Amino acid sequence: MSLRVAVSIAALSLAACSGGGTSPGPLSAAPQPTDAQGPTARHAATATASPAPTATPLASVVIHSGTAGPTISKLILGANMAGWVDITESGLSKSLSAIGFTATRWPGGSESDLYHWATNSSCDGGYTDTNSTFDNFENDIAKAETPAKLDVAITLNYGSNAACSGGGDPTEAAAWVAHAKQQDDNVSYWTVGNEVYGSWEYDLHAKPNDPTTYANAVATGYYPDVKAADSNAQVGVVVEANSSWDSIVLKNAKYDFVELHYYFTGPGQENDQTLLQQGAPGLTSLVNTVKSELATAGHPNTPIYVGEIGSVYGNPGKQTMSIVQGLFTGMVLGELRKDGVFRGTWWLAFGGCNDASSGANFSSSLYGWQNFGGYMILSDGTPEYGCTNATAVPRGTPFPSARAYQLFGSVARQGEHYEDVTLNSSLTNVRAYGATSHSGYAVVLFNLSETASYSVNVSAEGLASGSKSTIETYGKKQYDNSQNNVWSGPVSQTAGAWQGGVPETLPPWSMSVVILDP
Repeated sequence: MSLRVAVSIAALSLAACSGGGTSPGPLSAAPQPTDAQGPTARHAATATASPAPTATPLASVVIHSGTAGPTISKLILGANMAGWVDITESGLSKSLSAIGFTATRWPGGSESDLYHWATNSSCDGGYTDTNSTFDNFENDIAKAETPAKLDVAITLNYGSNAACSGGGDPTEAAAWVAHAKQQDDNVSYWTVGNEVYGSWEYDLHAKPNDPTTYANAVATGYYPDVKAADSNAQVGVVVEANSSWDSIVLKNAKYDFVELHYYFTGPGQENDQTLLQQGAPGLTSLVNTVKSELATAGHPNTPIYVGEIGSVYGNPGKQTMSIVQGLFTGMVLGELRKDGVFRGTWWLAFGGCNDASSGANFSSSLYGWQNFGGYMILSDGTPEYGCTNATAVPRGTPFPSARAYQLFGSVARQGEHYEDVTLNSSLTNVRAYGATSHSGYAVVLFNLSETASYSVNVSAEGLASGSKSTIETYGKKQYDNSQNNVWSGPVSQTAGAWQGGVPETLPPWSMSVVILDP
């Protein structure tokens, strides 16, 4: 069925008060308000009313559905878990399920190259919670018997052997794969090492952080050993994008997929406007670079997994808890769909917190109300990990980034297709991501203006009417309740039969999912 979904938008003026603190102004000049109907001339009782002027044409967003885009994978709705968090605490899996997470990664970042699964211990003083064994992780968080039922990716230890005397041991990795298979754990993806291209990564090989050493270790050790333990296991290698590391590794290693990490900015450099305008497209730029590198290496169409995603790569501060971070997260999910990425896991579901004493960025130039920040997108509970003065938030409470995942859960269905979107050039503060939705269509719309709202009419060209429409919105209005430590969720409305389109208003700094059922 060849349809085009059109979204018509007109700017409405809105006088908005940020309410405390200093926040940046609008991202760009707010669009001028329009009067869609125009005034109706009124005459004396005996006179004939003049016809209303022609309505000002509305700017449009069009989803082109004639040619299906990349197939959508539900595994983009993932988040990392970490071994330093007690994963036996009550309610963690239930909280993940409630938001709609489908995938996770374990045991967590750089700790993976220190971690030894059989003893639940780490080299070089690394900390692992005594309750956070691999079996507990599977039984409490991920397996089919848990509420979340998560697909699991494991980061294998490349940096150290069990004696902490040399580089990683492929036989230790293979034993882990065999154990997971025997336990009937739902682990499909095994990446060799975490960011081992970087000097910050623990690596006891004779030539640490060296691409040739890594490629040879994977090709002659990890890959064949893992496949021998489980022929269905998928083995991944780490890529950096646009580096000499990638050219050597992609040419010489053996792999079934590649794993890329993405953080937009460094600590202390956070800027709300920059994150909103440039953060999400920056991910697509890196993904496209990796695709080009894979083609050059003779491995085109190799699946790409974005194993870590975040706004700031260190010392997270105030911005990470704000609506700005939530909008960035939502647009990242849109980019993952557009790019055809098969798997994505946010850094991090639970664990880790900073307050002002950490030196993290709590500048008044950043919008938000919290006295804490962190990588976690679901609350750890009372107290937050690492914070002594943080406002108490009940465990499992979704922060704005988690709300973005919740919204996308309704339009990131396995096997649906991304649809290209044409956005009128005048709508500089609106972003749109389209997709098929069963036999209908859905669009996720982002209003990146802090102060202006937009009137929207969503319609499907060639689909004059339908049986039902659903609209769900989360934005600044809901987030601002957190000033009083009230973490409101999205608001939704479902209407019955519609004809000619479905009207909606995009509030300032908001994300809205609009679904049209035929």
